[in-house]
Amino acid sequence: MGIKGLTGLLSDEAPDCIKEHDIKTYFGRKVAIDASMSLYQFLIAVRQQDGQQLMSESGETTSHLMGFFYRTLRMIDHGIKPMYVFDGQPPDLKKKVLEARFGKREEAREEQEDEKDVADAERMDQLARRQVRPTRQHNAEVRELLKLMGIPCVVAPSEAEAQCAELVRAGKVYGAGSEDMDTLTFGTPVLLKHLTFSEQKKMPVHEVNLQKALEGLGMEREQFVDLCILLGCDYLEQIKGIGPKTALKLIREHGTLAAVLDHLRGEGSKKSISIPEFWPHEEAKKLFLQPDVQNADDLDLKWEAPDVEGLVDFLCKDKGFSEDRVRKGAEKLQKSLGKKQQGRLDGFFTVSSSPASSSSSSQKRKAEDSKKGAGGGKKSKSSAANAKAKGKK
Repeated sequence: MGIKGLTGLLSDEAPDCIKEHDIKTYFGRKVAIDASMSLYQFLIAVRQQDGQQLMSESGETTSHLMGFFYRTLRMIDHGIKPMYVFDGQPPDLKKKVLEARFGKREEAREEQEDEKDVADAERMDQLARRQVRPTRQHNAEVRELLKLMGIPCVVAPSEAEAQCAELVRAGKVYGAGSEDMDTLTFGTPVLLKHLTFSEQKKMPVHEVNLQKALEGLGMEREQFVDLCILLGCDYLEQIKGIGPKTALKLIREHGTLAAVLDHLRGEGSKKSISIPEFWPHEEAKKLFLQPDVQNADDLDLKWEAPDVEGLVDFLCKDKGFSEDRVRKGAEKLQKSLGKKQQGRLDGFFTVSSSPASSSSSSQKRKAEDSKKGAGGGKKSKSSAANAKAKGKK
């Protein structure tokens, strides 16, 4: 679910924090992608022309494998080095949300059964998509696929978004690829949305910069986390009657979420706003500010040449993929991952501090020369002319 209304709020209040880029501009970048979000996305989006999920001859779902294989190849084609992070054990506070999602799937299943004789194809497809649920087998198959492709993946201790944010903060990767805005709440400096969308959608990558978001909103990170919780997150039910604009106004007026709640529970409260009796916002805040993650320094991310024959066995013999297409894909992987990748041009100007110090010294010398020549400009010009004359000789 992410953070309700955050994208629209940032677009209005901090427009400079969101930039649109062509995927090609990320050539040479390493990116940590929320695999659990991508898995769900592919199971819903990658389908046959009749709207049904892709299946092998044995009746196994292959939509997720198709999505990961070809969307990863697309990023590789553009010089991006993707790695994937999978969800671990969800926090206790999230269990209520997960139970609610399961309830909605069951509801959709019942509706599908009731309407199967009267609903049109579009309605039935809608109900089928609402029942999608990634399984342990789906996760295991994707990890096996990525291993054969030579793409690194990590299973987070808890939330994948939090682990992605940790990798970005540590400089292991450039940005976190996810459709969930709570990746920003977990503190990723750079969030990349639409990175794993299909080429047919022709959607640019939306890059969201956390620092610029904070500057635009005029708040520190802790206050931003308070705002995100008030907007509505995966850990707490949303307070009815509080929309994005109202949430921002309340945080700005009262400073902290705790102060906002005191205000709402006191004389300034509105009858239309009802705070749930059990609403452990401090516990939710701690999950965002101190999430359970593996230290990025302990993770060694390696992109390696693919196991071509292993890929063919896994995707073609077991899952019914076209061998010709798989081998062509493996060839692209070999070219990109089997050799040292050319660095980004901007890397040549930002890595070393020597040129900067050299430039600083040069400017100092110019300033000193200027002081020496102050009041004696004619003499300086004369000296330069003499030096020029000597040079001609």
